[in-house]
Amino acid sequence: MKAPAEYLNVPTFQLTYPTGEDVEMVPVVTYDDALRAVESALADAEKYRYLLMRALRRSQEPEAAVLPQPVDAAIRPLYPETDLAA
Repeated sequence: MKAPAEYLNVPTFQLTYPTGEDVEMVPVVTYDDALRAVESALADAEKYRYLLMRALRRSQEPEAAVLPQPVDAAIRPLYPETDLAA
């Protein structure tokens, strides 16, 4: 997986006051570059999620994948029959 900084492979700018002096050396990225980085990170996360789910499905025991058999139980209506007729 990539580190968060690896998605921003664009130039960063230093934030400055209107007088021109630097403000605590804060890196600034353009909105479009940040949006592209977030979209790329989301695409990678979806890919890793797919790969993880596939690995989990393949690692399960074959008998664990079989669903348990339902228990035979009497089905009772939720409401009395007098209410259902109305």
